[in-house]
Amino acid sequence: MRFATYQLTDDETGRDRVGVAHGDQLYEIPGAGRLVDLLDDAATLRDAGGLALREPASVVELTQARLRAPIPTPPSVRDFMTFEQHIVGTSLNQGPNGRPPKVFYRQPLFYFTNPVATIGPDDDVPVPPGSRSFDFELEVAAVIGRPGANLSVEQAGEHIIGYTILVDWSARDLQFREMQGDLGPAKGKDTATTLGPYLVTADELAPFASGPSFSLAMEIEVNGKPFGADRLDNMGWSFAQMVAYAARGTRVVTGDVLGCGTCGNGCLAEKWGRQDAALPKEGLRVGDVLTFRVEHLGEITQRIVEGPPLLDIGPCLARPA
Repeated sequence: MRFATYQLTDDETGRDRVGVAHGDQLYEIPGAGRLVDLLDDAATLRDAGGLALREPASVVELTQARLRAPIPTPPSVRDFMTFEQHIVGTSLNQGPNGRPPKVFYRQPLFYFTNPVATIGPDDDVPVPPGSRSFDFELEVAAVIGRPGANLSVEQAGEHIIGYTILVDWSARDLQFREMQGDLGPAKGKDTATTLGPYLVTADELAPFASGPSFSLAMEIEVNGKPFGADRLDNMGWSFAQMVAYAARGTRVVTGDVLGCGTCGNGCLAEKWGRQDAALPKEGLRVGDVLTFRVEHLGEITQRIVEGPPLLDIGPCLARPA
């Protein structure tokens, strides 16, 4: 099933509703407040979806709703790197001899990003304050259903309740500068992360299982023109391995989001790395419209808009040694 969190466009209260997307309609689950409250048991989620299709609290056309992120504020968002082609391309920004870090081949790598910066597929995307090299990254995210800790790879896959599209919006100039301090990324990834349009349950994708993940096409358009494409099963680490690594020495909890990292040909930074170094590294501009598609997971179209102004925080009080 495909589950959505949404608001009715004519509802002045702005109340979130939870429902099943079927065809061009949304079937509201009776009594459901938040999707995350239904995720820790696959049978409970399936029963709730079945009830919505049989006895919905309401039925509306998709055109009458504003889709939110399926989980508007996840408990945590871990964003991994698993596509070798992407890492090869972006590492070329360091020079023609740039190479992926050796540690990529030894363990999954991730950073924590900002859960409260989560936006939905119908939201505009603001440019981060001060950024002139704004970028996008197309990914797929696994969502944790049943919580767990110190999981084997075999166990970890059973804790994934479903999948959704993730777009990691990246201020490359801010990111590259702050990572010179051997920390981060931080503000370079802090303004927006898109999730949606739906949470697609794991059983829906099981027929497409292939290698480390699923045989699903991934595509990007910028201002109506094809930009890049890849396949999800080109991942170098599996979703189960990602979950097992995330749960090592700690817990993953219901609603946690784990992004697989940018697919090959999935962002501007990879294009910059592979192009002639003399060419300008142009980021997104206000008014640009981007469309992201992942087979069987859906489609997202979002517009870039002006963000808030950059406010000065003053100088550092310490002095260089």
